[in-house]
Amino acid sequence: MALTSPASPVLQQQAERAHARLASGGPALSGWDDPGFPKLRPVVHDSWVRSLGFHRDPARARALSGLSDPQLDEFRRTHPLASVMPVFDRLLVQPARDTGILVAVGDDAGRLLWVEGDPTARRAAELMSFVPGADWSERAVGTSAPGTALATGSGVQVSGAEHFSPEAHRWSCSAVPIHCPLTGRLLGVVDLTGNDDAVAGHSLALLQAAVAAAESQLRLDALDLAARGASSGTPGRATSVMPAAPVAGPARLRVLGYDDPVLERGPARRVLGGRHIEILTLLAWHHGGLDAAELAGLLFGDTNQQVSARAEMVRLRKALGQEASAIGLDSRPYRVAPTVGTDARDVLRHLAAGRHRQALDTYGGPVLPRSDAPGIADIRVEVSGALREAMLNDADPGMLLEYLDLPEAADDVDGLRTALQILPPRSPGRSVVVSRLQRLEAELA
Repeated sequence: MALTSPASPVLQQQAERAHARLASGGPALSGWDDPGFPKLRPVVHDSWVRSLGFHRDPARARALSGLSDPQLDEFRRTHPLASVMPVFDRLLVQPARDTGILVAVGDDAGRLLWVEGDPTARRAAELMSFVPGADWSERAVGTSAPGTALATGSGVQVSGAEHFSPEAHRWSCSAVPIHCPLTGRLLGVVDLTGNDDAVAGHSLALLQAAVAAAESQLRLDALDLAARGASSGTPGRATSVMPAAPVAGPARLRVLGYDDPVLERGPARRVLGGRHIEILTLLAWHHGGLDAAELAGLLFGDTNQQVSARAEMVRLRKALGQEASAIGLDSRPYRVAPTVGTDARDVLRHLAAGRHRQALDTYGGPVLPRSDAPGIADIRVEVSGALREAMLNDADPGMLLEYLDLPEAADDVDGLRTALQILPPRSPGRSVVVSRLQRLEAELA
């Protein structure tokens, strides 16, 4: 097998040695520049670095699914990629029959929605939870083709021991992200998983061609919908072809910082507050949906307050009016459409992809800082904690100083000490850092 293939014996041996270094407790990745250290391919190395931020032990990185069958059916029915599944079936699934290859299509969060292909391979893949509804993002399972393709925004091939999770070591996979052809928004990922043929030289090209065909079909469907609406004198009715009506755009929640939180759809902006924005943020964060008890726990810290949670949902639906339908607000369980995004989630995605500058620029402050809802507090800690860890460990000196200027970092002694370690000796920023550090250490004394 060619050395350039991810499945080549040489690359697999290097990956196995890197896993052994991790298992021994050694600096598995810090020795990247050491000529004697096992070399991972750059895309795999960078993904391992991100994966270690989520899981210190690869054995604990596993795909999980919190979706019931009705929830999964609803996700599939409403997802923009549902309309192009016939394209993937014709170009990928049918040719994969009896080849040991699986074809998986997932959403932009790494959740698999469809897994088709060789029946024997499907049964084997179930043992590692490679099934519809399972989360295969880097945050869940570490390095894999679907999750890493979403994190990098590019086609990726991962084979055998290059996977972060040992459960996936017997598999090889190639994946390509797919985007909305009109807005450029990431819709999901298309993956081939199976034996070494899944990372053959032609596999990535085949996936890219299938994705291009699907994006072309999405464009044609959207234009046809618009044309039919124009000929009838009324706007075309929104369907699963596109994530939102082209004029309005996808719904997004702006919840970072101390400005009033808003619900955006294209140029339309709606200020929301109190329980309304808390509920929408929780539903957008928990894409699988929440039942009344779960929502009560996240809102009030008491799962027994289900009556209050239901009452809040009634008030929210009434306040939103027609907007409730536009964002897919639904019950049993309570949920919003998977296309509803948040700027808080954007920060985590930028960090997962190594885009620290974009993450810092997106971060306007804590998530809903005035909220005392336990579920919001958990999200707030997760986002701010992930940003802080990335800034202290990976940011350049200038970016770290920008982070330390955030109000929440005003008393960050460890952050200031890190800045002193990495700032050049003659940096003008050193005196400010020293002054802040001296003040804080005096207060702590």
